[in-house]
Amino acid sequence: PVPKIYKDMYEAFNDPEVEVVLNLTRPYEHYGVTKAALEHGKHVFSEKPLAADMEEGDELVALAEEKGLLMGGAPDTFMGAGIQTVRKLVDDGYIGDIVAANCAMICHGHETWHPDPEFYYKRAGGPMMDMGPYYVTALVQLIGEAKGVIGMTKKTFPERIITSEPHYGEKIDVDIDTHLTGSIAFANGAVAQICTTFDVHYAPGAQCRFELYGTRGTICVPDPNTFGGPVLVYRPEDQVNGQAIDPGLIAHNAPQYYTGYKEVPLLFDYNENSRALGLSDMCKALRTGRDFRANYQQQHHVLEILTSFEKSSREGRYIPLKTHYTRTAPMQNNPMHGILDE
Repeated sequence: PVPKIYKDMYEAFNDPEVEVVLNLTRPYEHYGVTKAALEHGKHVFSEKPLAADMEEGDELVALAEEKGLLMGGAPDTFMGAGIQTVRKLVDDGYIGDIVAANCAMICHGHETWHPDPEFYYKRAGGPMMDMGPYYVTALVQLIGEAKGVIGMTKKTFPERIITSEPHYGEKIDVDIDTHLTGSIAFANGAVAQICTTFDVHYAPGAQCRFELYGTRGTICVPDPNTFGGPVLVYRPEDQVNGQAIDPGLIAHNAPQYYTGYKEVPLLFDYNENSRALGLSDMCKALRTGRDFRANYQQQHHVLEILTSFEKSSREGRYIPLKTHYTRTAPMQNNPMHGILDE
């Protein structure tokens, strides 16, 4: 195909050869662009989040359904080898029934490195709306439908100073909360704790925490903003005198507190950076009529969870969720990547 450059998005929307629009605008612009594309009869795959709030999200879902159009969006990292391997472990009962999860994304914001960081501190920005989608999407993929949220949120710094180019020295007025923490109650009884923050200094390389606890063991889930591993597992039956049965299975280069964990080989494809995998999957669905994985039902459910932390904090109460969620199909296992040692 010969690439085309349009003068604006409406010229693209009016091109009958365009079937699918990929929406890569800033978060607060997702709603307007996606709505316009849907109104022009285009299928849409959007960056995360689906919209800035649930009112916008509800409207987009209703519009896509009314017009019979496909709509979905990021993140698609859950389709990678790392999260898919964890999902297989969970679905196969490798760590028993899921009891809880604990997630954290810890950093001091983006104004020291991002070339245009202001939008991270405006409507639809902040750590939960920016990085939370990776963690929450992985949680619902691994655990299933959530039923309620309780949270506490705050804004530590009312002003940020940009130290990256080309806006070095400019000030940003922070309009949203930048430290959000709380718990998610799932329909199956599991409870997940999550913290996302732009307010904390933390060592590079250690900003992601994601652990999944079951009745038979624990999985250290890989960074959900990546497609690969490592996937680390701890189960009492795999230990002798506190040591892993097979020393060769002990995870290499893991933090000291993961001593005794074993690294499970990745059992699926896409362990490298595979951005646009979800879009590809949606286009395949468009051609074949099958379902696709990064669909709007998932995005809509995740959006409600993301926006409920601040709502809970502001209103001082537990927020029951109105959206429902059914896990999408797992990726196809690649038998060439090995078999789990039970």
